[in-house]
Amino acid sequence: MTAQASCLYECAVMHRRLSPKRHEFAYRIFLFYLDLDELGDVSNNIPFFSHNEPNLYALRNEDYFQFHSAGLRSNLESFLETQGFTTNPARIRLLTLPRFLGYTFNPISIFFCFDENDRPLTSVVQVGNTFGELKPYLVPLDPLTGGFHIRVAKNYYVSPFSPPDLEFDFRFDQPSERLRIAIDDFQGDEKVLISTLTGPRVELTTWNLVFLTFKYPLITLKVIFLIHWEALRLWCKRIPHRRKEADPDLQQGAFRGH
Repeated sequence: MTAQASCLYECAVMHRRLSPKRHEFAYRIFLFYLDLDELGDVSNNIPFFSHNEPNLYALRNEDYFQFHSAGLRSNLESFLETQGFTTNPARIRLLTLPRFLGYTFNPISIFFCFDENDRPLTSVVQVGNTFGELKPYLVPLDPLTGGFHIRVAKNYYVSPFSPPDLEFDFRFDQPSERLRIAIDDFQGDEKVLISTLTGPRVELTTWNLVFLTFKYPLITLKVIFLIHWEALRLWCKRIPHRRKEADPDLQQGAFRGH
């Protein structure tokens, strides 16, 4: 019998701002890593999780970028085609935080694509902001390292303290016994922000989900609260900021979330 690919990751999140002033914070969360072909089984086996149905944790298609279709797989395949990637993946796995008590906010979700032999093909990172926008970025496989890597124009408003004309540098491995995600911000050749997401794999069982729910209560609300709390700290440090309306020409390719 094939082992279930879906699991959980108990993670440490770290942000270190290097410029124009130093600022650092860290917190702990947990994320779901879900094989799209296993969503029915996970929903049947975990009473607190559902797909497109209300529950304590609910994965809903409309919480991810919509690209000609409401289905997660077809949306992703349509986006891949626009990026010149014409091989439809045999398996797709999604690293994300589903809705908690009906509320959703995901600063980052990642779709990992595999062939029929479970070999990685490519990945798509979806970045979310507090304005309800979602932007996908294709992050290809790096043949030299076997991981995923790209440095790409941001063209997206994520934070008032990070201008949209920066570049994202995405670097991460295929999730295994540990999760290793790194996303740096560059302004030209200068690295201005370091972000990491790391942690061990945890089997997806009802008991483990209950345990992590009590260990990290109100997890989605915690994430959104910390984002605004850290924004206040940055404002108190007088770090320059700009309004979203200031650079409409630098904000491209975002989808409106639901």
